Amino acid sequence: MAKQLEDSFHRKFYYLRLSVTDVCNFKCTYCLPDGYQPEEKKKPSFLTLDEIHRVTAAFADCGTTKVRITGGEPSLRRDFTDIIRTVASQPGITKVATTTNGYRMAKHVHEWRQAGLTHINVSVDSLDPKMFYQITGENMFHQVMEGIDAAFDAGFEQVKINTVLLKDLNSQELPKFLEWIKTRPIQLRFIELMQTGEMDSLFSKHHVSGVSIRNHLIANGWLLKVKSNNDGPAQVFYHPDYIGEIGLIMPYEKNFCESCNRLRVSAKGKLHLCLFGEEGVELRDLLADDSQQPQLIERIQASLNTKAVSHFLDEGKTGMTPNLASIGG
Repeated sequence: MAKQLEDSFHRKFYYLRLSVTDVCNFKCTYCLPDGYQPEEKKKPSFLTLDEIHRVTAAFADCGTTKVRITGGEPSLRRDFTDIIRTVASQPGITKVATTTNGYRMAKHVHEWRQAGLTHINVSVDSLDPKMFYQITGENMFHQVMEGIDAAFDAGFEQVKINTVLLKDLNSQELPKFLEWIKTRPIQLRFIELMQTGEMDSLFSKHHVSGVSIRNHLIANGWLLKVKSNNDGPAQVFYHPDYIGEIGLIMPYEKNFCESCNRLRVSAKGKLHLCLFGEEGVELRDLLADDSQQPQLIERIQASLNTKAVSHFLDEGKTGMTPNLASIGG
């Protein structure tokens, strides 16, 4: 086994976010308000199944224990179930997760589970069908809810729900969300809206800090859970009277990056040392053959020496955040 991935600040990396497509069929106001636009009419060349096998094998060999398969919308790939099976087959990978908009879950989540998916996150930005449509641009609220029920039927002990906090849109729904998770094993994670550089007016109009929710939770008897080494960045709270949990992802908090344990590989094979990083390290030229594995690992490990201490979002830098699914792990 190769040496555990570690940067110059002694942060160890147990968690890989692997994008398998940039395509999405929703038109969320904070992410792709005009829908997915392919580059210059070219057919996108996303990582193949063999390339996905090689990159996850390299990370697994370097101590990675969790892989989250993301997009775009990853379930749009026809070979999505095969991707899950490929990732789950890697020795050392104990958690295989995905983040999805949920529109295909009711039909396919049982086969995803059988292929080796262990954790699932679903984006649900409102419990009001009309508001859900306003935010996502798609009238699929009831299909997504059916998909969540199907995930429990398939044997998932917990479903994580990602909700991007939007002032004057869904920020008043906390009581409804709390009621929803009281009797369901759902971890509801509120993600702060982020400034992408292209949507400054949206950010100024709808950004709301998660601090007010955290203060409300603490004042009402919610307690902070301890993290494990391959957990994502959420601060997770539990309450003795609730089956569900609340998570808060607040990337503008001062110490957000101190516990960084994640690296990201894009759908076209670039390694991003920060989820918000603009520049990527090319890996695809080393994904053509199994014999390149030592060079692939060497390049990944060498790149970590250049990883910055922080994403510097709190200083107004926006970086590359074309897709808020990139932080909802």
